[in-house]
Amino acid sequence: MNHPHESAAPALRRLLDLLASGAATEDFADVLADARRRGAPAAVLTEIDDATWQALRVHRTLRQHRRREAELTALFDTAGDLAASRDLDTVLQAIVRRARMLLGTDTAYLTLPDAAAGDTYMRVTDGSVSVLFQTLRLSLGDGLGGLVAQAARPYATPDYRTDERFHHTGTIDAGVLDEGLVAIIGVPLLLGGQVIGVLFAADRTPRAFSPDEVALLCSLAAHAAIALDTAKSLADTRAALAELNAANELVRAHSSAVQRAEQAHDRLTDLVLRGAEVPDVSAAVAALLGGEIAVLDAEGEPLAGRSAPAAELAEAVAASRAEGRSVRHGEQWVCAVLAGHDALGTLVLRGRPDLDDADRRLFERASVVTALLLLLRRSVAETENRVRGELLTDLLTAPDRDPAGLTARGRRLGVDLARPHLVLVAEPADGKADDRGRLVGAARRHLFGSRGVSAEHAETVVLLVPVESGGTDDPEESARQAAERLARLAGFPVTVGAGRPAAGPAALAASYGEGLRCVRALRVLGRAGEGASARALGFLGVLLGDGHDVDGFVGATLGPLLAYDARRGTELVRTLRAYFDCGGSLTRAKDELHVHVNTVVQRLDRVEALLGRDWNQPERSLELQLALRLQLLADG
Repeated sequence: MNHPHESAAPALRRLLDLLASGAATEDFADVLADARRRGAPAAVLTEIDDATWQALRVHRTLRQHRRREAELTALFDTAGDLAASRDLDTVLQAIVRRARMLLGTDTAYLTLPDAAAGDTYMRVTDGSVSVLFQTLRLSLGDGLGGLVAQAARPYATPDYRTDERFHHTGTIDAGVLDEGLVAIIGVPLLLGGQVIGVLFAADRTPRAFSPDEVALLCSLAAHAAIALDTAKSLADTRAALAELNAANELVRAHSSAVQRAEQAHDRLTDLVLRGAEVPDVSAAVAALLGGEIAVLDAEGEPLAGRSAPAAELAEAVAASRAEGRSVRHGEQWVCAVLAGHDALGTLVLRGRPDLDDADRRLFERASVVTALLLLLRRSVAETENRVRGELLTDLLTAPDRDPAGLTARGRRLGVDLARPHLVLVAEPADGKADDRGRLVGAARRHLFGSRGVSAEHAETVVLLVPVESGGTDDPEESARQAAERLARLAGFPVTVGAGRPAAGPAALAASYGEGLRCVRALRVLGRAGEGASARALGFLGVLLGDGHDVDGFVGATLGPLLAYDARRGTELVRTLRAYFDCGGSLTRAKDELHVHVNTVVQRLDRVEALLGRDWNQPERSLELQLALRLQLLADG
């Protein structure tokens, strides 16, 4: 039965209850179905349908947040396991278990080489149900693990059975088949540039592994390498104590150094668990080592402390990446901060030209902890930017639909749309769609640590940058700087157009349109790979800009002539207008002005002195003629 006065409020309250209770996705559709069964009016059904769509979006975002929170919690738990246990088997079991949980795979396992037997064996497995697989031994160089060990880099296969990149053997294939594995990823455990084992995660169904999953697995592999290295150091120490009673003092010193390294590792881990930032970790390491620590990001910009210019450290950073260890560089020590093969930054130690093995290991452990912090910061920043990017997309798609709602939603996400922002529109200079994904990542890194927002929209990448108090609000300079830095981050030229500073959804959307037209104009003018604003494009800027700043364009183009005429009572502007109106003919211009031809020549010489020698070139003369016409129209 139709109820013309029925409201959508009860259905909206029910949707909120479903969101609060974490109900399943299918339950949301029941709300609209119930309203239809009750015979609700069409307008009410439409409102409920829109609300259901919005509720499902919020439900999806909350689910993503919970998943990210679970991943970060698992990483912290792994660090806690490493800090709490000195038993190697316990630590390795914890790492393999966390790998399986973080990647959500059916199983995970770790293999180590057996020097005596000349092969590789399963040290730890988690989620395995096959005895044959758990007791599998692999010849060196065979299977996916052999490929990882030989290349010292991660490898993944969506379907092990059909992948021909590595050497298949009957023994390995039988074990994999008995376990039912299909998709497998393996990453190396590196120590001093040497592969000392391989950490695997595997699914029993086809699956592709993302770069983030590879980086997380590499971080866990680094922890496993440290645990093995520490265990080896402790074993060597015990052997030395048993065999060399005469060197008792030396052994005590070594044992003390190892203990100090463990305590330092516990301290660093505790900092991570308490939510410390990169400067806190660098300060702790500097105090432990008695030196000065600087932390640089992947581009060489300082995150903490002070250091030599990045260019001077480039060779040492490359050597550290290649060796997987810290290297000496003059009076400094340099250690690359890595997540697998992904360079996240660099640690630089000053004031300690001589490091013993224990302190060198401590320095290298600090790079692992720093890598974990930077990965966590990146993960959090990517999540925040993704949510804010959805706001930016909605803002540019329909700014007039609900301006107040967009502003309130932005405030909840830390984006105050009521404050002035610059809108930058970027695209690959070559126009390749394949490069847009890399540009999206470059924009995210460009805004990392700021309150800016980026999103992919309408085949471009849009950056919303707040105009900070005391900062620059010059669209031209901001576009130029953004084009240069985005090109460095993306690895290819990037074109950037800037709209005028704006505040509020409607004005920001209009500024985006101006920036987009500016990008297109740069492309047409053959200036792809540059950054500019509409105003900087001269007369094209007047045509492109929504505000059509005629007075500004006329002043910028004819300013020197106008000022000279006002100061001296001359007629340079009138003479220039007559010259152009007469097609560049001096004879016709002198008749128009009722002066001698020499007077026209003298005045044009003065014009050249004020405007420059290119005033009569085609592009410049076009701007001058447009400015003269606009001034004439304005005066009329």
